[in-house]
Amino acid sequence: MISINQLTVQFSGTDLFRGISLLISPKDKIGLVGKNGAGKTTLLRVICGLQEPSSGEVVVPPGYTIGYLPQTMHHPEGRSVIEETRTAFGEMIGLQAQLQETEHLLASRSDYHSTEYTRLTHHLSELHERMNLLGAGAMEGELERTLTGLGFQPSEFNRPTRELSGGWRMRIELAKILLRKPELLLLDEPTNHLDIESIEWMEEYIRNFSGAMVLISHDRAFLDNTTSRTVELSLGRLFDYKVSYTQYTQLRRERYEQQMAAYRNQQKMIQDTEEFIERFRYKPTKAVQVQSRIKQLEKIQRIEVDEMDENAMHVRFPPATRSGKVVVEAEGLSKRFGTREVLRNIGLTIHRGEKVAFAGRNGEGKTTLARIIIGELPCEEGRITLGHNVRVGYFAQNQHEVLREDLTVFETIDQIAVGDVRTKIRDLLGAFLFGGSDIDKKVKVLSGGERSRLAMVKLLLEPYNLLILDEPTHHFDMRSKDVLKQALMHYDGTLIIVSHDRDFLAGLTEKVYEFRDQQVREHLGDIYEFLRKKKVSTLLELSRKAPQESSPAKDSGGKLDYLEKKEQEKQIRKAASLVTQSEQTIASLEQQIAEVEHSLAAPEGDSQGDMQDLFETHHRLRKVLDDEMLLWAERTENFEQMQKK
Repeated sequence: MISINQLTVQFSGTDLFRGISLLISPKDKIGLVGKNGAGKTTLLRVICGLQEPSSGEVVVPPGYTIGYLPQTMHHPEGRSVIEETRTAFGEMIGLQAQLQETEHLLASRSDYHSTEYTRLTHHLSELHERMNLLGAGAMEGELERTLTGLGFQPSEFNRPTRELSGGWRMRIELAKILLRKPELLLLDEPTNHLDIESIEWMEEYIRNFSGAMVLISHDRAFLDNTTSRTVELSLGRLFDYKVSYTQYTQLRRERYEQQMAAYRNQQKMIQDTEEFIERFRYKPTKAVQVQSRIKQLEKIQRIEVDEMDENAMHVRFPPATRSGKVVVEAEGLSKRFGTREVLRNIGLTIHRGEKVAFAGRNGEGKTTLARIIIGELPCEEGRITLGHNVRVGYFAQNQHEVLREDLTVFETIDQIAVGDVRTKIRDLLGAFLFGGSDIDKKVKVLSGGERSRLAMVKLLLEPYNLLILDEPTHHFDMRSKDVLKQALMHYDGTLIIVSHDRDFLAGLTEKVYEFRDQQVREHLGDIYEFLRKKKVSTLLELSRKAPQESSPAKDSGGKLDYLEKKEQEKQIRKAASLVTQSEQTIASLEQQIAEVEHSLAAPEGDSQGDMQDLFETHHRLRKVLDDEMLLWAERTENFEQMQKK
């Protein structure tokens, strides 16, 4: 258990937070939330000893291990991916060296009854026990599973780390931390450089992690799936909720309403008191009462309310000019970088008004195709065609490079804002984390994250009829993402989004293009429907591939062939059972609907309220039946495909 007692951190004489206390129990899974600048990252740095507090203390038990993943870090070079990751097993590697040395010493001696020989044999036994305790036998397997889970292909294990981007190097650091199995994990925005599959693997890891965790994240779905306690930093104070993030937002809203009621009451009391003092200040007969009221005001502890996050902010894109029916069409498109083929013989068509997501592992070609669409990259084979009157707005991680550095934040937006939005520029900038004096900063002094947010605000105000957004939410907090999502929901143009943020994509797109193995596959439905289908197909794929991948060499008796066949038969039986289950559910729903329709056809004696209930029941059952029919179709298709193989 870690104890944080009366912790205060000051910067330039101003309290970032003051007198906060917190207990972190052995199995706590905590989401640390609050506005940008509230002190979340600072608190993690204080907990792990990288920063000294102004006052207070953090009590860590002796021998307690902490793993900390910061947002930015130094990445060592000179090793391969697997060599760098293997450094996580520092103690085990040291034990292996001692073991080899001890075995060598024993092999070179013949004084089997001497005290020294006995000491060496005891030492060898102790080394074996310690290595077994640390799981030395499973080290390599665990290392490979972790790297694979975080998105590395086995063919990349020997790739030099100097060739990797910062995001992939961050994954190596994350792998090293997870492999060390600390008693407390401190994770600062761990999903920023992970794709959807790696995020889901990470969620599963955290759910099974036996230690404690404190997590900073702007990914609402990730927080909900990994945490059961939410700690908020607000106005220098700490508020502890024993619930997950979504439940916290509801309780937070209730607390805010209570705070506002108390704040308004206090303001009314202060105003009445000040009016009394001003009215009777110079009347000798009221001098005692006036002095009493003055002292009363001095003793009042003023209520503060952090209300910025609660302000509603609704933004709409300008009306999009009408484009042709076909907005983007690719035929036989292929793209290579040197000898590496990223896309092969791609064909897809995106129609006017569609909102689609590009999903898949990092490095599978999502951004490459986006850049080909806007003309930044050529393709080696095939063609890509934009429809009639298509005007493209593109947001990428380097989009901030096109901003004019001599303008201020406000001037950048003021130049393009037209109509009613001109009166809301400050509110709009505030929704994207530019508050107070920030709007007067020159673009040239902004950080990369600030420039990205400003570029998005600029994009919001320009009349494009095709928007291509590549990881648009990396530097956004929850409120900024909500503002952007609502604007995109009402956008009347065509939308292509490359993103790993499931909560942001949910309900926003109606089609997913999956990038995998140089191919692009179309899936109807939003991101969660895609992931549900993906889990089924991934399990089937793994059941077919796992025996081969676990050991390339088969024994002479064909044992692995037999096991693979048995596993495949098992999966086919399971798929058939799911089809039967759906058919039974459909039959039951159809029977219920028939009974309701019979009641609707003979309504004598039913009240208006009863009729309304019947209509609502009928509507609900029809919706459930439609959903079950779609599920039955998917299960039937999966079953038929498995039978063909």
